[in-house]
Amino acid sequence: MEAKAILKHARYSPLKMRKIINGIKKNYSYNVSDALAVLKLDVTKGARILEKLLNSAIANAIQKDMKDDSLRIKELKVDGGPGIKRMKPLSMGRAAVMKRRTSHITVVLTDEK
Repeated sequence: MEAKAILKHARYSPLKMRKIINGIKKNYSYNVSDALAVLKLDVTKGARILEKLLNSAIANAIQKDMKDDSLRIKELKVDGGPGIKRMKPLSMGRAAVMKRRTSHITVVLTDEK
């Protein structure tokens, strides 16, 4: 059985979020408790966002009568969302467009081995 949590339009760059996710994927065996422990020690804003989303996915799994001690991360991905466009003034009346990046984050948990 699977439980899913999705966060759209997170005000955090997908590139920065992927660095956090790759650290979890590379060093730990997709165990939810290990991932939460790593995220608690990380001080970045992206780690706080991901920790809240992971807790939401755990709550969804408990709602579906899945056991929380056997939960594993099946899928953890970040996609780019729409950029928020802002103008930066330049010399001689010009302007440059700056894009504030956003992220779509998906977490899928499973209780299978």
